[in-house]
Amino acid sequence: MWLCWLAMVLDGFDLVVLGTVIPTLIKSHELGFDAIGATFAATISLVGVGLGALFISPLSDRFGRRNLLVACVTWFSIFTIAVVFAPNVAWFSTFRLLAGLGLGACLPAALAYMNDYAPAGTAGKSTTRTMTGYHAGAIATAFLAIMVIPSWRTMFVVGGLAGLALVPFLWFKLPETLPPVHHVPVAATSPATTTPVNAPVRAKAAPQTAPEDERARFRDLARKPYPLIAAGVAVASFMGLLLVYGLNTWLPQLMASAGYSLNAGLALLLVLNVGAVVGLLIAGVLADRHGTKRIVLLWFGLSAVFLAGLSIQIQNEVVLYAAVFVTGVFVFSSQVLVYAWVSQLFPARLRGTALGFAAGVGRLGAILGPAVTGALVAAGIAYPWGFYVFAAAAVLAVLALAFVPQTIAATSRTGAGVGQS
Repeated sequence: MWLCWLAMVLDGFDLVVLGTVIPTLIKSHELGFDAIGATFAATISLVGVGLGALFISPLSDRFGRRNLLVACVTWFSIFTIAVVFAPNVAWFSTFRLLAGLGLGACLPAALAYMNDYAPAGTAGKSTTRTMTGYHAGAIATAFLAIMVIPSWRTMFVVGGLAGLALVPFLWFKLPETLPPVHHVPVAATSPATTTPVNAPVRAKAAPQTAPEDERARFRDLARKPYPLIAAGVAVASFMGLLLVYGLNTWLPQLMASAGYSLNAGLALLLVLNVGAVVGLLIAGVLADRHGTKRIVLLWFGLSAVFLAGLSIQIQNEVVLYAAVFVTGVFVFSSQVLVYAWVSQLFPARLRGTALGFAAGVGRLGAILGPAVTGALVAAGIAYPWGFYVFAAAAVLAVLALAFVPQTIAATSRTGAGVGQS
């Protein structure tokens, strides 16, 4: 759990690092940055992450989670350090694109890994607790930025070295796992040796890859009963990551547009992600207790309300910080609840592929969020219109998920049942 959590810390670093350095780069025009260049860099970074999620993360269903995590963390770390040596906006953006390819596969692989081990009925808590690393990394990055900005290169050095330090632990300490449906036929177990469906199989004779005819492919998501689920999840993930990346990339600049100082904007970014961690801990427990669908709809709905509320300029500092904190509680855990729901609805053999699909399509929203907000910043109308756009996205997520069934009665080809939401 801790190794997967630390992998998510790196994802959290990547989530907010551009948001912390963009104001400095725009203000100093270093490397030739302006609002347009910053928007391009933020967008191309997320293109890389989306491509990694869509096309690299499904390999975890074919060849196992461990090797993929090790390779992707190594790749991401190398190109994060390379950003330090970028001579201009073009190279800065290229290195961010390449780093994103590696990082994009980490989240789906880590969440699939955790749900391979999760006992029945705990998918919500397993997913949300692992994803607290995502926002712990964002908090640490925002805190580091407060200490070192305007020395923006330090941010990428620290992020890259942290990833390289994690690699040997992943390699030597992380056991390999594949969904047990790949290598233990249900009929072959006896009463004395029956393996729980959610327990990892550690038999030495167990193969490390799935048989060719059982390997997951994206086209499996187009087979009944999955198309409606995949469509609803795609829209919700698109809107959810539009919120996550749009806010984390541009919140300091949005607050600067509203008249707050740069340090205040960075502090609010930190508070936003502290709220996210609290929200994850609460949301996972409630989802397992009351059903993921009910809680994710409630969470997205409350996100819309509080995001719209941030369009009102708040003069009282305590009230402002409290409002941003509560917004963080609902906005970011909404998207993680979507991942938890995907882990429950799809069979084990499709888990990595389905999570990669959700994360990959969601990254399109992650691209659009910073791009749209950046356009509003360039037009000088980011405040309050940025918050109106975010609130509308949360409402659309509610509408999309309302059509997804709470449970499905499908089984995988090997007979493994699909868990309840």
